[in-house]
Amino acid sequence: MGTKRAPTEVNGFARSLFRDLPSRYDTLAYLLSFGQDRRWRRAVVDRITAAHPKKVLDVACGPAGVTLAIAAACDAEIVGIDLTEDMLREGLSNVRAAGASDRIKLAIARAEELPFGDGTFDAISFSYLMRYVDDPATTIGELARCLAPGGTIACLEFHVPRWAPAHAVWWLYTRVGLPIAGGLSGGRAWYRVGRFLGPNISNHYLRHPVGAHVAAWRAAGLQDVRIKPMSFGGGLIMWATRAAGA
Repeated sequence: MGTKRAPTEVNGFARSLFRDLPSRYDTLAYLLSFGQDRRWRRAVVDRITAAHPKKVLDVACGPAGVTLAIAAACDAEIVGIDLTEDMLREGLSNVRAAGASDRIKLAIARAEELPFGDGTFDAISFSYLMRYVDDPATTIGELARCLAPGGTIACLEFHVPRWAPAHAVWWLYTRVGLPIAGGLSGGRAWYRVGRFLGPNISNHYLRHPVGAHVAAWRAAGLQDVRIKPMSFGGGLIMWATRAAGA
């Protein structure tokens, strides 16, 4: 796994951005996405559980929403990791409330430097991760390292709609509606996230187009890479399997 490296500036920003969000994170994510967030999460969970895994890693797990959904849909043991201690505290509370502490373990860790051996997990999921790392290609390589040959990896990310009418509505909502709605429903912290999110999504795909992500997954030894835009392109699901000889 190499020499342990200090958290990057991007890691620090992610911690500060999400520090004040945990207690109502899942509820507000659902409301502010008009219910689409849960549809997207379910699509990821379906890809993971279709592989019938015994051991799953959920990266950027936040308050354990996806983690618990995976646990409810299969019998796997699950490890959830996140950078933000406050998010993990909320996640631990949610796991205990669900009576799932025997199957779910949560820990602080960086996706760029996972504290697990090669091929540890049968399946890996992650949500809204790649905009908060310095190098998405290196990060997917590290995730693939911890995935067993033949294992499944699936993720959820925001995306930018391509269809002109949908793009216009998305742009107006993410630049105007989302900050206002976030501030009214969640206070200053959610207003800050609302202002940040739209420009951050746009800038990410200018630097790292979907084709570049697909190429990085393949270079990391992942095969049968699939993508599925959702909600007129506002969300994007990706999944693949690790090649047997990778």
